[in-house]
Amino acid sequence: MFAPRLNRWLTALAALLLASALLFPLWSVSLIAPQYPEGLGMYIWAHTVTGVGANDLQNINGLNHYIGMQTIVPDAIPELAIMRPGILAMSALGLLVAALGRRRLLQAWALALVAAALVGLVDFWKWEYDYGHHLDLEHAPIKVPGMSYQPPLIGSKQLLNFTATSLPATGGVLAIAAVVLAAGAAVLGGGATQPTPSRRAPEPRAARMSDDAPVLTHR
Repeated sequence: MFAPRLNRWLTALAALLLASALLFPLWSVSLIAPQYPEGLGMYIWAHTVTGVGANDLQNINGLNHYIGMQTIVPDAIPELAIMRPGILAMSALGLLVAALGRRRLLQAWALALVAAALVGLVDFWKWEYDYGHHLDLEHAPIKVPGMSYQPPLIGSKQLLNFTATSLPATGGVLAIAAVVLAAGAAVLGGGATQPTPSRRAPEPRAARMSDDAPVLTHR
């Protein structure tokens, strides 16, 4: 069965939005404190982590050192090595299934995209948990018993005198829009269409009896 034309266009648009997410940071984490009224922040891209300001990432790593948090080294984060090629592959696959137009393929791609998004969010939460809980208290100048420093996945959280805010950035918004569009295209109503036959099969010749044909009767 072929999917309706609207579903195919929505799937293609979702694939293009997903690819465009690579041009922008996916997530942003900001820190505001009295000693940093202008704030510090970092952007998480599909392939790296950068500071919002020129020295923000360096300053965040310096603050992390005082409380025993790990240094954020983008090259040491394995997810950043596979996320960009993974997004590109999913985008190309989405365009392919939109071109083929098969309903089952569109639904399978949408399901895979939703699953990948959920896995990515869970992995990001685990990454934040690891950085916020596994502290090097032996070498940390500042020790607060029982304190952990996991930033929120989405929203704001008070960590000592810092307010940490974590939100989707432009690339994350585009990726979320792609997931919503793909899911909508998969469940959108509308009957599937049958492939148009290139050549109509000849109809079987049926015997017809004309009205003026002679009628045989038995006496």
